Amino acid sequence: MKTLAVFSAVLSLLGTVSAASTSKTNLASTFKPPQVFRNANLVHVVSVEKNYVKENINVLIENIGKESQDEYYLPFTGDEVSRIGGFEVKDRKDASVTGFSAEAVEFDPDSDIQYYRIRLPTPLKPGAQQTLGISYYVLKAYKPLPASINQDEAQFLTYTFSAYVPSVYTTTKQKTEVKFPSANIPDYTKLPGSGEVTEFPQKQGSKLIYGPFDEKPAGASELITVRFEFTKPVIHIAELERDIEVSHWGGNVAFEERYTLFHRGANLSTQFNRVKWAQQQYYNPNSYAIKEMKIPLRVGSTDVYFTDTIGNVSTSRFRSNKREALLEMKPRYPIFGGWKYPFIVGWNADAKNFLRKLSGSSYVLNVPFLEGPKQPEGVEYEHVQLRVILPEGAENVRYHTTVPLSSITDAQVEVHKTFLDTLGRTALTINARNLVDDFRDRELIVSYDYSLIASLRKPFIVFSSVASLFAAAWLIGGVELKFSKK
Repeated sequence: MKTLAVFSAVLSLLGTVSAASTSKTNLASTFKPPQVFRNANLVHVVSVEKNYVKENINVLIENIGKESQDEYYLPFTGDEVSRIGGFEVKDRKDASVTGFSAEAVEFDPDSDIQYYRIRLPTPLKPGAQQTLGISYYVLKAYKPLPASINQDEAQFLTYTFSAYVPSVYTTTKQKTEVKFPSANIPDYTKLPGSGEVTEFPQKQGSKLIYGPFDEKPAGASELITVRFEFTKPVIHIAELERDIEVSHWGGNVAFEERYTLFHRGANLSTQFNRVKWAQQQYYNPNSYAIKEMKIPLRVGSTDVYFTDTIGNVSTSRFRSNKREALLEMKPRYPIFGGWKYPFIVGWNADAKNFLRKLSGSSYVLNVPFLEGPKQPEGVEYEHVQLRVILPEGAENVRYHTTVPLSSITDAQVEVHKTFLDTLGRTALTINARNLVDDFRDRELIVSYDYSLIASLRKPFIVFSSVASLFAAAWLIGGVELKFSKK
């Protein structure tokens, strides 16, 4: 009863599928954010520890206007906006405060500056302050330097960004911290210091600290570049097509994921030497090539397969017990920088682990929005198409996800025809962009109605088809095909 109550409460949060709900807001082409806020204190944390950049901006904002305000704008270049995903906002001091929303706004497609608009749950009164925790990810952020290396050389990446957080408001005080995967940081931009510090940045192990800086006007920028060693592969999923097929009669949920993977690290300067590679594996050195990937699945997953364009890949291992289900995949060959590797992974699972029936003919499906490889270096996804294929006759489809809505580009209900369908199966298709593996296991909750009549349609069609086939065979068998002697 408690479980049903929880799902009933979730139903009230579900939104009807609509592409309009994920569209951008259009503003006038002459739009400029009003100067109603001041950044009283700001800490910018840039993490390049994985193969995508994670940025956190913790800022104390103050309303300097004469009226209450609830819209805070954050600027990005047009190129950055196309590569930003997972944009989220929260109250840094009070985690119980909810209701923040963030969306990219469009005002002039030819402008190099675009904005994310943050809506506060409660308008901030004149003179009042609030601490915001803004986080987002930047994909396709690095450039290898040198661009080409030998297969046993160390890989170095560069990242360019502003030491001052780009802002449309005056910032009284700020500093930027840059976190690296190791302390091997051979090159980085140096800036004049202030106060007792003669030069920025200050190096503390695997961290660089720029600032604190004095007051900076709106629009202030200071580009810096850091170069650091990255011994892991730079895994980029350009396209992920994830299908989740629900079968009520079979009591099964089938998963299939189709990947288009690229390694965005340094290219090979010479041809790949397999003999040299095999010799190196005896002492297992650090390598920037993709040697294997691991996909943790839900306990109870079965019938796991791993294929590529050639066919089944036998260099894989699936471990399953009461505590875990883990697919360890080894591609046919190590994947180096600039190489592409498309592959398919699929498995089955018991429907009772994901599907619940509510009162009447209503059902709720709770599945992870994103699964996929779980790597120490991280995985980034440029475009994700998630398709939930429901039983034929399912209707009144609604969904809710804990993935940031700023990364959802559209969602719609379509018809998907499969074997022995009459009208076609109901399919919810959700498109998302710029996601990372930090969002693994974030929920997708889908509710739908599936009546008894709809559930009996396919068995009736199958029975009628078989009966008609036997009747036709009986009638044809009774036809006299011989010529009469008369």
